[in-house]
Amino acid sequence: MTELVKKIKEAFLSVFPVTAIVCLLNLTPLVHFTGLEIGVFLISSVFLILGIGLFSMGADMAMSPMGEHMGAGLTKSKKILLLIAVCFLMGLLITVAEPDLTVLANQVSEVINGTVLIIAVGVGVGIFLVLSVIKMVFHKPLSSILLYFYMILFAISAIVIATGNGNFLPLAFDSGGVTTGPITVPFIMALGVGIAATIGGKDVSENSFGLIAMCSVGPILSVLLLGTTVEGDITYHVPDYAIESGLGMALVTKILHTLKEVGLALGLIVVFFTVLQITLLKLPSKKLMQIAVGILYTFFGLVIFLTAVSVGFMPIGYKLGVELAGNNSALLVGGGFLLGMVVVLAEPAVHVLNKQVEDITDGSVSKRSMMIALSVGVGVSIALSMLRIVFDFSILYYVIPGYLLSLGLSFFVPGIYTAIAFDSGGVASGPLTSGFILPLAVGSCCVLQGEANVMADAFGVVAMVAMTPLITIQLLGFRAVVHKKVRDRIAMKRILSADDEQIIRFM
Repeated sequence: MTELVKKIKEAFLSVFPVTAIVCLLNLTPLVHFTGLEIGVFLISSVFLILGIGLFSMGADMAMSPMGEHMGAGLTKSKKILLLIAVCFLMGLLITVAEPDLTVLANQVSEVINGTVLIIAVGVGVGIFLVLSVIKMVFHKPLSSILLYFYMILFAISAIVIATGNGNFLPLAFDSGGVTTGPITVPFIMALGVGIAATIGGKDVSENSFGLIAMCSVGPILSVLLLGTTVEGDITYHVPDYAIESGLGMALVTKILHTLKEVGLALGLIVVFFTVLQITLLKLPSKKLMQIAVGILYTFFGLVIFLTAVSVGFMPIGYKLGVELAGNNSALLVGGGFLLGMVVVLAEPAVHVLNKQVEDITDGSVSKRSMMIALSVGVGVSIALSMLRIVFDFSILYYVIPGYLLSLGLSFFVPGIYTAIAFDSGGVASGPLTSGFILPLAVGSCCVLQGEANVMADAFGVVAMVAMTPLITIQLLGFRAVVHKKVRDRIAMKRILSADDEQIIRFM
């Protein structure tokens, strides 16, 4: 219970900044929310705190141990084909069950069959999860592999533009962030830690990361390939975000729907774990009881979190975008930066990543430095996204230079920083980004560019959130490299300038 209280306190510190900013904006002439809207938002904030606290507790007790034990057990079996088959099936089925992917498919169902899109993305994640495991087994560098696949992505993007479906690009790049959701991220990260620890080697810390980075590439590639076959315009109808007085029945419906989605996704992980426990792992009953309790924490935490985001944060995000865009474009860009910096604090999987990074690196990359780099990166990404809405230009003007810069940095920083950075991109673009920042972008776009341009201009904000941490965290690594070289140079200069008489000679 003491640990749960600690988790809820941490969640409060994460959610409070974004709640405070929204409330303070409501006190200015720039934004006006009704009493019902601000009341629902504040109640949702309380439930968001509770949801994040329960989820974090569950991730520590169940999701991370399950992933680590499964990764270690499959690797120790030395059956590479079994490891590959299980990883592919897990990547496919867990992604298909990810709630955010269903939302994405429904939004473009008029152009692409929703089932086809979901299966294509699931297959993409499954294939790239297998490639990640093969990379770990054979100790291949992550940066070279990512460079190769991103060059392929840019080439296919050119083909999509040539077919007249350029508006499809933001959706494709967003899909990479959407599919690495709060259910899959802690589990897949822990799976990587378990495999890396069992394989061992001098690059075990670096090998522990990179699975989320690779799994983010698969969906983009899949959706881009679908984009080359699409005929006709992609239409997007802005949903009704209004908070109405008859909220009770809508809330019950939303909770039941979320219970079903989260139950399905978690259920698949539990099934995989149970089969491996019976056939391979043989964990003691005390450990199984801890994992069972952790699964319950995770389940209820995610249901509460996702319901709070949907009911209270999506409507506020949309209206905030509408009113900020209607006042001043510069204010919209500045507000986007500020909101981006604080929203990432409340992403549940970010806390899991930061804790894992600090543990794996023995504190050399602290949670504090990670959070600062992520916060600045996401703030910049939202500001740039708002700027794109104001001036109406292609996302490729950001994506191509951004990924080239991040991939270029990967050759000058320690490999572990590159692996952490690319994982962070997938983790930062979580459900709160798609549930608060994306509606903010949609609302802004409706005012500045019209509903017809939402797909081209508002979508892509999730992709930007996934991209900028790649640069900021690698710059953190670059700074560490430079600092070490300067420190070594100063130490050498002191040795060389020392008085010979002070040097002790050992014969």
